[in-house]
Amino acid sequence: MKPKTILIAVFLLILLVIPVSALAQNYSFRLERETVHAFWNEDGTLSLDYLFVFSNEPGASPIDFVDVGLPNDNYDRITIFADVDGRPITDIEESPYVTYGVALGLENNAIQPGETGRVHVVVGTIREVLHPDSQDDNYASAVFSPTWFDSDFVHGATDLTVVFHLPAGVQPEEPRWHEAPPGFPSAPEAGIDDQGRIIYTWHNPNANGYTQYTFGASFPAQYVPADAIARPNPFAWISRISFEALIPFLCFGFFGLIFILGLIGDRRRKMQYLPPKIAIEGHGIKRGLTAIEAAILMEQPMDKVLTMILFSVIKKNAARVLKQDPLEIEKTEPLSENLRTYEKAFLEAFDEPRGPRQRKALQKMMVDLIRSVGKKMEGFSRRESVAYYRDIMDRAWAQVEAADTPEVKSQLFDEVMEWTMLDREFDDRAEDVFRTGPVFVPLWWPRYDPGYGRSAPSTSTTSRTPTSGGSPSLPQLPGSDFAAAVVTGVQNFSSNVIGNVTEFTSGVTNVTNPPPKTTSSGRSSGGGSCACACACAGCACACAGGGR
Repeated sequence: MKPKTILIAVFLLILLVIPVSALAQNYSFRLERETVHAFWNEDGTLSLDYLFVFSNEPGASPIDFVDVGLPNDNYDRITIFADVDGRPITDIEESPYVTYGVALGLENNAIQPGETGRVHVVVGTIREVLHPDSQDDNYASAVFSPTWFDSDFVHGATDLTVVFHLPAGVQPEEPRWHEAPPGFPSAPEAGIDDQGRIIYTWHNPNANGYTQYTFGASFPAQYVPADAIARPNPFAWISRISFEALIPFLCFGFFGLIFILGLIGDRRRKMQYLPPKIAIEGHGIKRGLTAIEAAILMEQPMDKVLTMILFSVIKKNAARVLKQDPLEIEKTEPLSENLRTYEKAFLEAFDEPRGPRQRKALQKMMVDLIRSVGKKMEGFSRRESVAYYRDIMDRAWAQVEAADTPEVKSQLFDEVMEWTMLDREFDDRAEDVFRTGPVFVPLWWPRYDPGYGRSAPSTSTTSRTPTSGGSPSLPQLPGSDFAAAVVTGVQNFSSNVIGNVTEFTSGVTNVTNPPPKTTSSGRSSGGGSCACACACAGCACACAGGGR
């Protein structure tokens, strides 16, 4: 054999013996800065604008590819543009390392060892990124995790900034941010961008490039199309499991899973007491509902609805509270002629002995009220109507909060009290509004609080202040005591009258929203999935990694 032939054979043998990993790329870099702007658009889509600043370690392989994770595969490739140090990147393909994402081929513009480069990426359109908020059905949840990289290759601290641009039209008092990741301020910095959109900014100069950080905010769903809010699919995870691995689960757990999902769905259905026909959208706003009927439309908790009715009959001088714990009320004879049907039924329920008979009478009253609201809503849009009554609620609070004297504030609250109770945050907001200063209690207050004014002067929390003419003014309560007394009304209904709220509500929904007759399928109350398996109200997590 010739010497040249021997050398070639030895070289080929060496290639076969050397592990493939020894010939692989040796990535080692620092992600000095990562800034991402997430634009939550009014059409329900998401646009992303990334800026990465990479510092490649001396002796490492060139950074020739950058993988950018995306929330899902519902993105338009044609809307993706990228550049490195201002030079366009034309090699943009689906990433082989990220479940959902793109690989940016830097080609001749690869970041060399010991050098720093800026990679800029714009993704114009990503769909199915909004989900129902777990705390409020009228809100949409926007959750996002910026791209991160494999910890074997990225080192050191990263100056990380994430900016949410909320949809156009969202008002400053409407959105809510979610709990921030560790290391970030508990509340983001709020502001307005150059388009007049509300922005939330999270910044941590000592983050890192290998940790998944999840950020979130919620805003009223009315600012995006209803079909842009993705409903969770409890079976989406199945597509990510091989059929062979799924066989044992199908054999031993299928019926158990269906049973559990059925229980979860049934529990949720029991708390949704509106009849299904209300969910069939019509056109236009149904005006003229009372605050109590609007509470039914919004599916407020039943103990709160009952408390609103209690205040209503007391304000109309149709009843008075004899005892608050346990709650006992007495009708005023003769009954006022301006009582509504549900108010009369409410008072008749309290003619029944405390216990099961009284609860049954109250449940029947709620069934009739729900059916009445359902009939009134026929042909009208529930979504538009809910937004309309929520606006009334907001304006009611605004009037009370803008009052410049305790007298005016107390008078306004008396006039709009039922509308403010539509607020799901009523407890905290009432305590905040009346935290300081006295409250001039309304004339009907003694009919609600039987202990009002009966305590000795030395221990009384009430007072009367003389007017300029020497006659006494309206009685007063410390603001915190007044707010606590209103909030306690809801609690009393839960503990002393209807008992367990879920069980009471279930007794109503079994009539107004009964379970489907067929048992061949179950309903899921939540869940869903995304690439990063976010534990959140809605998933829009961008996943990255892959070591590049």
